[in-house]
Amino acid sequence: MKSSSIKRVCMLSTHGYFDPVPDLGKTDTGGQVLYVLHLSRALVELGVQVDIITRWFDRSQKQIEPLPGCPDARVVRIPAGGWEFIPKERIYDVLPELAANTSRFIEEGGLDYDLFHGHYVDAGIVALDLAEALARPVFFTAHSLGAWKRQVMGGDPGEMDEKYNFTRRIGEERRIFKSVNAQTVTSEEEVEKIGELYSLSPENLTFIPPGVDVDLFRRLADGEKEGTLDLPRPYIFNVGRIAKAKGHDLLLAAYKRVLDRFPDVHLVIGGGSENPGGVEREVLSWIERFVEENGLQERVRLIGGVSNNDLPPYYRQSEMFILAGRYEPFGMTALEALACETPSIISKFAGIQRNLTSGGDCLLADPTETEELAEAVCTLLEDPDEAKRMARTGRKMIEREFSWTAIAARHLDLYRKHL
Repeated sequence: MKSSSIKRVCMLSTHGYFDPVPDLGKTDTGGQVLYVLHLSRALVELGVQVDIITRWFDRSQKQIEPLPGCPDARVVRIPAGGWEFIPKERIYDVLPELAANTSRFIEEGGLDYDLFHGHYVDAGIVALDLAEALARPVFFTAHSLGAWKRQVMGGDPGEMDEKYNFTRRIGEERRIFKSVNAQTVTSEEEVEKIGELYSLSPENLTFIPPGVDVDLFRRLADGEKEGTLDLPRPYIFNVGRIAKAKGHDLLLAAYKRVLDRFPDVHLVIGGGSENPGGVEREVLSWIERFVEENGLQERVRLIGGVSNNDLPPYYRQSEMFILAGRYEPFGMTALEALACETPSIISKFAGIQRNLTSGGDCLLADPTETEELAEAVCTLLEDPDEAKRMARTGRKMIEREFSWTAIAARHLDLYRKHL
C-alpha cells in the first residue's frame, strides 16, 4: 500500500534527547520518542518521506541524521535558546525562536511538507506557528494531559505549579485543542479527560492506539533459541503497573483456585517502579501479605520492572498471559503477548477487548468473578493445542490491526480526511 496524495510529513518532538537510536531513560526521553520513531518508519514503508524536527542543543551532534536503514526518515535538529539542555517544563520561552528557525530552515532548504504533526504540548505550539507561517495543515498528539497529571499528582497547588508549570501547559493545550485541523489520542480515557478537565469535545479528535513492534514481539523462528529465564516453570505471566486498577487481588484470588487443579503452575508478576509511591507500596504490601497468608511463597514470584526490549522472552516462555484489570483503558501488554503468540486471557474491562473474539484469538473473562477467571486459566492449561491455535490467530490479528504499519495507515487516513 502506498500513499498517493501525501508525500512528505514533518513530525515535531521538541523536548528531551531525540536521536535516531534513542538513549531511553535520559531526562524527558521515553515512550514518546519510540512512538514517533516507529510511526515515522512505518510511514516511510507506505511511501511517505518524514523529517522529525527536534531542538539542537548539543554541538557534538550532527544537524541531520537519517534513521538507521531508513534514509527517507531523518532527525533534523534546529538550534534555539543556546547550547544547553532545557527540561520540558521550562522550554516554552525558546519555542518562538525554534519555530522561526525551523521556518527559515524549511524555506532555505526548499522543503515542501504536506502537513505538520506536533507531539506533546511544546511541539504542538511550534507546529501551530509553522502551519500558520507556511499555510499548511497541522495535526497534534498530546501523549499526556497537563490537567490530568495535575489531578493525579495532587499536592500543594502553588508548589506543583512552580515545579511543573501546569498553568502555562494547560492553557497552551487548550489553545492547541481548539486550533489544529485534527488530533489523536493514544487511549480512549484521554477523550473522557479532555471533556472532563478541559470542557471540550473536539469533533476532530480520533483515538489511534500505539502500534506494536511486531519484529520485537514475535514468536521465535524455527531453529531460533533464546536463553532460559531464571524463573520457575511452568508459569503464568502478568505484567503492568502496580496499581489497584490492575487487579492483582483478582488475579491472585483466581490463581489460588487454579492451584487446586494445577498445583505445579507458578505465577510471575512483573512491573513496578524503582522508587514506588504510596499507592504502589500499598498494593505491593497487599500482594506480599496475601502470598504469605496463603503459603504461596514458593509459587508466586514478583520480578519488578522489565524493560520493553527484555519483555518478549517473558511472554514467550510463559504458559499464558493474563490481563486482569478491573479498569484498563486499552491494554498494551495484551497486544504484546498476542504478538508473541502467547495464549492470553483478557479482562472484559480492557478497551482492547472490543477488537478481540473470545475463543477465537484469546479468552475474555470478568476478573471480578473469581470462578470465571480461574476456569479460563484451567481451560487453557487443559488444552494446550487449542490455546496455541488461539494464540496464532491472535498474532494474525495484531499484524492486521495493530502493527505500526497498520497504525501509520490509520494516520494517513486521518491526514487525508482533514487536508
